[in-house]
Amino acid sequence: MPMRRWLKPAERFDIQKYKPPRDPERLRSTHVAFTGSLFKHPHDERFVLLVADPGSSNTSWFEFRIEDISFFESLPSIVGPEGEVLSMVRVWVKKKSVGVRYTPFIVEDVSSRGTHA
Repeated sequence: MPMRRWLKPAERFDIQKYKPPRDPERLRSTHVAFTGSLFKHPHDERFVLLVADPGSSNTSWFEFRIEDISFFESLPSIVGPEGEVLSMVRVWVKKKSVGVRYTPFIVEDVSSRGTHA
């Protein structure tokens, strides 16, 4: 995956490790969970990138501000296509926070396929 050239595995963030909430319904009412492999942002230490399906050729990733993540859970690691071990996490992001979803695609002229828009 081309983005791996500039992504670095996450080390330690100022995020509170997940502890089961006393009221799970309250957590669900104030946060949304996202699952993937966590990486440091290549240009801004205030953000993290979460790769949704790191082993897939059809992946997307999310950018979140660290301060908007309240908890994280460690999940079982997976092995990537080149044999690298990828740590998986579930992050709980505060509702109403702004996140960015990146989905790579190949730019192509659809009319070259014989179809017209």
